[in-house]
Amino acid sequence: MSVIDLIPVLGDKELATLRSNATRLAETGDLTRRTRAAEMIPLIDAELADRKAKAPPPAAKAKRAAKAKPAES
Repeated sequence: MSVIDLIPVLGDKELATLRSNATRLAETGDLTRRTRAAEMIPLIDAELADRKAKAPPPAAKAKRAAKAKPAES
């Protein structure tokens, strides 16, 4: 399985790390690494954009968290 195949299943933190590493390699790696990193960056960006579009609005997250947390007495 290639790293590209893992993009959809990586967590947000891991995806951000992968994006950072790909950016670095696209600028400083050897020719093969620069090429592969340059191919991955748009795929990572698309996955991040898709996740952001599917995420509930911030207000909905806060309401859901408030409902899940029991009231303190």
